[in-house]
Amino acid sequence: MIRYMLAWIPMLVIAVANGALRQLTFAKVMSEPSAHQLSTLIGSACIGAFIWFVIRKWPPSSSRQALFVGLLWGLLTVAFETFMGLVLQHRPLPQVLHEYNLRAGRVWVLFLIWLVVAPWLFFRLRHARF
Repeated sequence: MIRYMLAWIPMLVIAVANGALRQLTFAKVMSEPSAHQLSTLIGSACIGAFIWFVIRKWPPSSSRQALFVGLLWGLLTVAFETFMGLVLQHRPLPQVLHEYNLRAGRVWVLFLIWLVVAPWLFFRLRHARF
């Protein structure tokens, strides 16, 4: 499991690079919600490609382990985002939780679902018989 925990670190780098791309380019010409939605889509694709690579390089031993890896990555991500918002950015908890509000157009929760499900999905596709 250590290798999967370590594999989360490059995902953090990808996410930061994606955020920088957003701020330096399309956030200047789009509304803030639209820029976040596009950034979430781009980040999902980039991190999805990285997850595919990780699952091919270090295949989980079972579907259960693949799902556990996704849950681990999801937990690490939520913990990191919460820490960043509350501690480093000094944002109040309701503002941090607003990022999870689909009704307000915030699609971050869809990324988290993808992050949790992707290892299992790629594991299953690798072992599928068509």
